[in-house]
Amino acid sequence: MSGYDSYQHLQVEVKDNIALLTMNRPDVLNATNAQLHYELSRIWVDIGDDPEVRVALITGAGRAFSAGGDLNDLRGTVGNPQEIARSMKEARDIVHNMVALDKPIVSAINGVAVGAGLAVALLADISIASDKARFTDGHVRLGVAAGDHACLIWPLLCGMAKTKYYLLTCDFLDGTEAERIGLVSKVVPHEELMPTAMQVARKLADGPQPAIQWTKRALNQWLRMAEHTSFDYSLSLEMLGFFGDDVKEGLDSLQEKRDPDFPSAR
Repeated sequence: MSGYDSYQHLQVEVKDNIALLTMNRPDVLNATNAQLHYELSRIWVDIGDDPEVRVALITGAGRAFSAGGDLNDLRGTVGNPQEIARSMKEARDIVHNMVALDKPIVSAINGVAVGAGLAVALLADISIASDKARFTDGHVRLGVAAGDHACLIWPLLCGMAKTKYYLLTCDFLDGTEAERIGLVSKVVPHEELMPTAMQVARKLADGPQPAIQWTKRALNQWLRMAEHTSFDYSLSLEMLGFFGDDVKEGLDSLQEKRDPDFPSAR
């Protein structure tokens, strides 16, 4: 499908009915700048329209899945209504388009997964993590509410107690712990990650397509019910935080690699 040629930071390779999607900014741990964020919001529509694709498998180039939002791009969003509105639309489109895509999505989580990258990792229908993977939502550490995907999918995956702990503290958890609490489908040794993920994708691509797609569609009714309530609400509250002072300190402290001193906590 020639439309994939327009993607700059998302490498797309379609072979034998499987689309291998690789976030390709390895020099910055596949951080989502404005272009990659946009591409992650659009790719699921193109996958849905491609008759050659039955399954999408997404991973990251190099040693990370995605380190979350590019801090330099995020700085340009603070206090900017136009950029906040753009970011909000794309964040919603990432979630909505993944949920709306009937074709199954597999994530091969090869390293750190944060922010928008974590949304893609966990909204995949089957998530396979390397034992070297590390996860954190990161929004509260930045100084904004946990919008994105977290209030939509985390409670369903691992329950409210674990959800509140990890979203409020922003503590990291590794692949083994993520599997233990139900956050990911499976964890495997790092060297087995891509073969295992491809094996799962192959099984799905070779299975009965209407049965697989309709099962996903039915299960995702749980997510659709929450899309217009908790998800839209949490996303709006996240964006409201980009007008405040805490996010400026959050960005400064992350870039300076120091503990934050949030104005609201002084």
